[in-house]
Amino acid sequence: METYKDHIIQSPDMNAERLETLRNLFPDWFTQEGQLDINEIKKAVNPEGIEETERYEFRWFGKSKAKRNAFMPTRATLHYDESRSVNPEKTENVIIEGENLEVLKILLAGYRNKVKVIYIDPPYNTGEDFLYNDNFAENRQAYWERTEQSEDGITLDSNSDASGRFHSNWLDMMYSRLLVARNLLHSDGVIFISIAEHELHHLRKVCDEVFGIENFLAILSRRTKAGGGSASKFFAIENDFVVVYAKDKNSLPNMFIPFDQAYLKRYAYEDEKGKYFWDTMERSCTATIPYLIEAPDGTMLEGNWFRSEERFLQDKADGEVRFVHKDDGQWSVQFKQRMAEGKKLRTLLNDNEFKSSQNDMEELGLGGIFPFPKPVFFLKHILRAGTSANSIVLDFFGGSGTTGQAVTELNTEDNGNRKYILVQVPEITSENSNARRSGFKKISDITIARNKAVAKKVEESFVGKITTFEDQQQLEQLGFKVFTLSRSSFPRTDFAPDPDKSEKENLELFREYIRQKELQTTMPFINDELITEILISRGFMLTYKLEQQPTFTDNTVYLATDSIKTAYICVDSELKDSTVEYFMQHTDTKFICIERALDSTKKFNLKNKMQDKFFAF
Repeated sequence: METYKDHIIQSPDMNAERLETLRNLFPDWFTQEGQLDINEIKKAVNPEGIEETERYEFRWFGKSKAKRNAFMPTRATLHYDESRSVNPEKTENVIIEGENLEVLKILLAGYRNKVKVIYIDPPYNTGEDFLYNDNFAENRQAYWERTEQSEDGITLDSNSDASGRFHSNWLDMMYSRLLVARNLLHSDGVIFISIAEHELHHLRKVCDEVFGIENFLAILSRRTKAGGGSASKFFAIENDFVVVYAKDKNSLPNMFIPFDQAYLKRYAYEDEKGKYFWDTMERSCTATIPYLIEAPDGTMLEGNWFRSEERFLQDKADGEVRFVHKDDGQWSVQFKQRMAEGKKLRTLLNDNEFKSSQNDMEELGLGGIFPFPKPVFFLKHILRAGTSANSIVLDFFGGSGTTGQAVTELNTEDNGNRKYILVQVPEITSENSNARRSGFKKISDITIARNKAVAKKVEESFVGKITTFEDQQQLEQLGFKVFTLSRSSFPRTDFAPDPDKSEKENLELFREYIRQKELQTTMPFINDELITEILISRGFMLTYKLEQQPTFTDNTVYLATDSIKTAYICVDSELKDSTVEYFMQHTDTKFICIERALDSTKKFNLKNKMQDKFFAF
């Protein structure tokens, strides 16, 4: 049945999708009018009619509203900002300036199930950090005024200890975003969340609910400093944590870190099974087992051995063991230590991860403008384990943009083609901060400036060198496209249905709204913004390319492509007969236009000929 929603660009309605899934699985749960019958669900859950059963549950004030916020579609869109983009024609990286919950909803159309790794470093809820305020839907005008109508950006709400909802506010913010983010992860995707001890236990409970307790992978402990300062009265706190979950642990491949070259030199031998080195069976560690081993001359060797007797005998039978005379004439029992596929991530990060992250910024000429950025080495460390060469990496608390730098540097080190998406709200910098004194009014300005400097640094590293084909690929993928969270180009998205009227009545109200608003000939449209909004709504990724088609002389028609989708698009205010005729004859292509460019006859003919390959908005 046609409703007003069919004519409004908005992010996917996840509540409607979930209801449709239920309708397909359990049609008996719905009335003849198509409404979900709650009583039928209760019967399925509790056929004996017990009103309520006790169960373990993690609840807080505001949880239900946070969940509704997550699944409520947004009518906002993204506008492409060419002036702040770097190498936009070739790069597949994206930086988005905007409120991250709304941006995540918009990304659902083109990136659902496509992201391999999500890394986020959200506010730690110490009572001093700024907190996101999810009043976007109720108070959109304030957001636009603070972002589009001024250059200062927005101020985020503080979450002080004096607030009776200190923990609830933080949980509201995290819960809604994680619910949406999970849908962006690929089936073999993984999420890493940096967190301090203040909310660690709460975060675990939230993630258990969002991702499933069975998909919990680990908690990494990352040393951040020596001494700990005055953070605690009783302990010197030197670490924070990284909580790790899979979307589906059963689909997750091994998360190995490649061996470094110094380690690989140990594997000096190779046979038909692969590389190995001769390791000794006798160890001084505690994980040893005492038993007797017979040497080739019949001597019985007594010792504490590294492998079990059963494993030793099997290795010996397989030719994996040798006996060597030591200088003192005693026997040395050795086995072939095979090279593994890679190293596992350690849960204790205490090597090169512990170094000044400010050095990363200083090397780019941006030292001191962002407090406590995460070290690039640390991000590369987890991305080596969690990504493959062509993975998409998402960070929706973009901050200074460390994740973007880590992806870029990792690509140059292993010739990868990873892509990043960074999202950062245009939070204003403090009046007396180093960032403001350096000319950065918003945190998102720092995100963009840092990754611009990274691209420049990598590009300069190739100057004067003979570049290979792989080097050229690295140079071509440098940079990023910038988008900003924006109002829809279509005033129809501001239509508010009357809750007391039926779907049919609201459809008529909507059509009248259209007649009064969009059919005015003075209605201005900016073509570039219009194209971006429509393509995003049709599921194109933000790295789409546009190529004007010279075949069309009476209209401006573009071929839009991303790595998956292809479609022709025209946003002219009138679709000429020659253009209509072309698509009437080429029904194997997809074509998008705006509805007001067509009269009723042209619209009917195109729809009749092209079916679902034609879309008029």
